[in-house]
Amino acid sequence: MKPATHSLILISLLLQANFLAADILGRQDGNGQTRSADKPPASASLIQAFVPTSRHKYDVAKVYDGDTITLKNGERVRLLGINTPEIESRFRQAEAGGQRAKKWLQEKLSSGEVYLEFDTQQRDKYKRLLAHLFLENGEHLNKEIVKAGLATLCIIPPNLSYVKELKKAEYHAQQQGLGIWSMAAYRPLSVNHLPKKVSGWQRFLATPKELTSTRKYVRFILNKHVDVRIAKEHLALFPDLKMYLGKRLEIRGWTTKNKDHYSILVRHPSAIILL
Repeated sequence: MKPATHSLILISLLLQANFLAADILGRQDGNGQTRSADKPPASASLIQAFVPTSRHKYDVAKVYDGDTITLKNGERVRLLGINTPEIESRFRQAEAGGQRAKKWLQEKLSSGEVYLEFDTQQRDKYKRLLAHLFLENGEHLNKEIVKAGLATLCIIPPNLSYVKELKKAEYHAQQQGLGIWSMAAYRPLSVNHLPKKVSGWQRFLATPKELTSTRKYVRFILNKHVDVRIAKEHLALFPDLKMYLGKRLEIRGWTTKNKDHYSILVRHPSAIILL
């Protein structure tokens, strides 16, 4: 081979190496979509180039409930992006639809095999693995159980993969009145006419009139007894919160109570629906 040819090949390889090693700047929006650019915006963070999706095959030992399974290696796995009603245990009472969701997942995993796909955060505070579950044929179980109306969205940053698909699945189930969307236990409640006992996952109807701010949270004041908390660390995922003021909203999430005051913690804009 001639020296000139050697030089051309060497230059080509160096150019490819520089291209592959280059950093890509980007950010994720509230739908889990990555935006990239050659110049970094203020909210940009460094992401790796050409990272392929990776799914790992595991053997399933047990389906605990509709959103939690145990693998044969002893690891417990919590399905990302969703929540299903509770089943009865020594710690809590059964919720409407809980057994149905568990049975659905048991049937889907009857082969005893599952593929896990992880997101940004691989474990929660309980040391459970956090994953999207897939069958060998590519069926996305997190999405399909939501589409069947047996689970609701539970998007918790920084895990934002498949948000768009999950939102579409939930919209489909609600429009069709499937599963929990036709159950009396999950009907939306007006914050001005709450029953004496309110607990667990709820759908509150309200028109916020005021925003307040503390060191950690921005709060929608729904009335003197109810507010919605949004952690400031998550504000970048939301539109301008002032756009919600004076609008009829449905707010979804878990309620906490302190004396006669209720609060819902919202981590992602998918939990606030404009009516």
